[in-house]
Amino acid sequence: MMTRSVHPALIGLAVLVFIFLVGPLVIVVGAALSDTSFLTFPPQGLSLRWFENIFEIAAFRRTIVTSLQIAFLSTGIALVIGIPAAYAMNRYRIALPGWLSTLFVLPVLVPELVLGFSLLKSVAVQFTVPIYISLVIGHTLLVLPYVVRVISASLANFDFSVEEAAISLGSPPLKTFFTILLPNVRSGVIAAFILAFITSINDVSISIFMTGPGISTLPIQLLAHTEQFFDPTVASVSVLLMVLTVAVMAIVERTLGLTFLAK
Repeated sequence: MMTRSVHPALIGLAVLVFIFLVGPLVIVVGAALSDTSFLTFPPQGLSLRWFENIFEIAAFRRTIVTSLQIAFLSTGIALVIGIPAAYAMNRYRIALPGWLSTLFVLPVLVPELVLGFSLLKSVAVQFTVPIYISLVIGHTLLVLPYVVRVISASLANFDFSVEEAAISLGSPPLKTFFTILLPNVRSGVIAAFILAFITSINDVSISIFMTGPGISTLPIQLLAHTEQFFDPTVASVSVLLMVLTVAVMAIVERTLGLTFLAK
């Protein structure tokens, strides 16, 4: 059996792409492990003291908790809104107006800086909504389009005749929704949760407008820290965020398998 050889140029191109993708991560990890009091690469000595420094700074401890809370809340609210919206747009596609699906992607089409300033002017200033709730509202609007789109993609392959058959056999519509439809699009719901959670916890453009005295998110605290210090603490926080992302994907792979999300 003959095998086709790969052109050396393609191998070289693949290596360059791999270096382009992985190189920045290696630099950040190396800088986080450096024993110097300033950011440098390659690291001069190895130390974990900058990871300890994260939890010694009260502002970082506080903003880590705040970011996780807002990410969970905004993602949960986006799922509560997005799942029924995606269901309606797929189930009653003909009856609903065509512009409705566009409405849910407007936060993606509008630049995040414009969206953040608009939310600051309307939600925080005009309606005097508390800062914490304003952040939750802003992050919910940010991640809602991703939730709707990902779940809509899963529902596009769902045979709604199964739902109709269950209802015709006496199953209540609400029970059918939770016992028939949701289990069939579970992969889309999990993928939407992961994408929305990661988007929320890494957001800067909206959070920078919505934060205020006593309440801030981790990315905004990182920006404030770099204005005063140039130590590897920022790199250490970035490594922790990467570890968090990898941990989430590892849990999904361990429990469901990454191929499950591709269904």
